[in-house]
Amino acid sequence: MDRRVAQGRSQPPSADPPAPSPFVAIAVGLGLVVIALVVYTVSHPFRYYDHFEWQALAFLEGKAAIRFPVEPSGGSPGNAFFQDVLPVPTTDGVPRGLIPFPPLPAVLLVPFVALWGHATDGQMIFAILAALDVGLAWWVLGRLPLRTWVRVASTIFFAFGTVFWYAAQIGTTWYQAHVLAVGLALAAIGVAIGGDRDAARDEDELPDDESDAHPGEGDPGKRSPGLRSLVPDRRQFLAGLLFGLACTSRLTVVFAAPFFVLVGSGGSWQRRGLSAAIGAGIPIGLLAVYNVVTTGHLIHPGYEYLYRLEAGFYLPLHYNLDWAIEDPRYLPQNFAIMFLSTPVFQPTVVPSALGTGGPLCSGPDVIRGLFIRDCPWLLPRDTGMSVLLTSPAYLLVLPALRWGYGHSRLVTGAALAIVLVAFFNLMHFSQGWVQFGYRFSNDFVPWALLLVAIGLERIARRGRRRWLSWTTVAVSLIVASVAINLWGVVWADALGW
Repeated sequence: MDRRVAQGRSQPPSADPPAPSPFVAIAVGLGLVVIALVVYTVSHPFRYYDHFEWQALAFLEGKAAIRFPVEPSGGSPGNAFFQDVLPVPTTDGVPRGLIPFPPLPAVLLVPFVALWGHATDGQMIFAILAALDVGLAWWVLGRLPLRTWVRVASTIFFAFGTVFWYAAQIGTTWYQAHVLAVGLALAAIGVAIGGDRDAARDEDELPDDESDAHPGEGDPGKRSPGLRSLVPDRRQFLAGLLFGLACTSRLTVVFAAPFFVLVGSGGSWQRRGLSAAIGAGIPIGLLAVYNVVTTGHLIHPGYEYLYRLEAGFYLPLHYNLDWAIEDPRYLPQNFAIMFLSTPVFQPTVVPSALGTGGPLCSGPDVIRGLFIRDCPWLLPRDTGMSVLLTSPAYLLVLPALRWGYGHSRLVTGAALAIVLVAFFNLMHFSQGWVQFGYRFSNDFVPWALLLVAIGLERIARRGRRRWLSWTTVAVSLIVASVAINLWGVVWADALGW
């Protein structure tokens, strides 16, 4: 009996959706990059949080510690207002401080700072890089068996329906790290999937003689990998190297590592994992050496300094200095931010038509008040908002899990990556501050994007009439995500975040 019938599932179509020609794919990808670049730069506010430019200047001076504090002068705001720089003693008579954040974004800025000094517009550089990330997302999704419209819709969701848009257009210190990490993670995922196209398929979609074999390994019952499993695979090594670089931009990305054990070239899971681990170990090891050489500690002491400083002046959230920086006792508070936090509703400015009366709003101002200061009856919350409110299309992860969990290595690996990254982020004392949405979701968005696309594709593949309404609902979720993030970008910039 056919295994699919025995398991009580309907047989999915065996053929992949037709792929666009290479010319069309490149043209669409470039078009999405250009649109993203225009949107990110048009919505781009100017802010003075430019830690990595100061770090790049220090590197050019042969120092790890930046000049700090530097008071305003000659129209420059200096950096004395930075609240996350650890002052350190110096021998050259210049006051300096250490930035705790991993330095890869500063390394990227070094050639630009060498040319233009502190006049370098790091925000614009990272807006351009973010637009290229959109192109990478399009490229990665092209390695999955997706319909073209599903690929386009999923890329649009990533670019404009998640808080990546806010990160890309504001481009200050913390968001520069997100933009760089997301791009490197997408590149790593694309390289891994490119060497393991069957990872995205359910076992039921593979021929019976291939469902238990791994690419390049043949029939495991006939041939043992032997010593070959100890020889790193070059493609998977590259995927690991790119992933390790992403980790040196955003540390918590490292917890997505199981994805590269389940997905990638090399044959067996042991060889995939070993190859990726060797590649990732190089940049992560260099970061560890950097910390030890510059601070004398494996974990940067600037984080402890920041913890104690922020706990003292930021009261809306509960911080307990008797707890560790990463502590499971922070999970309930931070889980509420990630999933339950809502916008700020100001009923005193709601018009009488809605039942309460108010001095600032009337008639059509209700709609205008969503975007302008004249009638601010609904505002984003500065401590963060639920990912399901700001990006409701994340719900498309559910059909991917329902129809794919346990049968697709890619789905299983992506789900593990999201859960592990989110879990360790939620244990962190801080979840970001003065932000739109939940910015830590950028740490797992490359893997969430895979599941959103697979979920949308699986809805589309069951395109009988009874499923047509679900396709409409799915697309509506993406449209709603884009509209909500537009609202967030407009208000966050207006509020000076």
